[in-house]
Amino acid sequence: MEILTGNELISGATVYLDINNNWVEDLQAARVFAKDEAAERDAALAATKAGGRVISLEIEEVTLEGGRIVPKRLRERIRAAGPTAPLTLNGEIYDRQHLGEDGHVSI
Repeated sequence: MEILTGNELISGATVYLDINNNWVEDLQAARVFAKDEAAERDAALAATKAGGRVISLEIEEVTLEGGRIVPKRLRERIRAAGPTAPLTLNGEIYDRQHLGEDGHVSI
């Protein structure tokens, strides 16, 4: 089983493709592609690359454990959990912009 992941260009957020072909920040909302859905996965990759909004696209192998999506690679588990250290700006903790309800961030 696989999911698609990348980074939203403006915010830098780790995002996942969901069942409605939207990019979302919640790993558990990601669309899980079966091995026989490679054509659909590749079409989604091509469409995303053409849009330019999500970068650093990767196909990640996952398992389902207790109904939850669990990435096989430690790197992706860390990315899904968020930054491992607080982001700071001028000595203050900074919370980056998140995707809006429409899947976009303001600029």
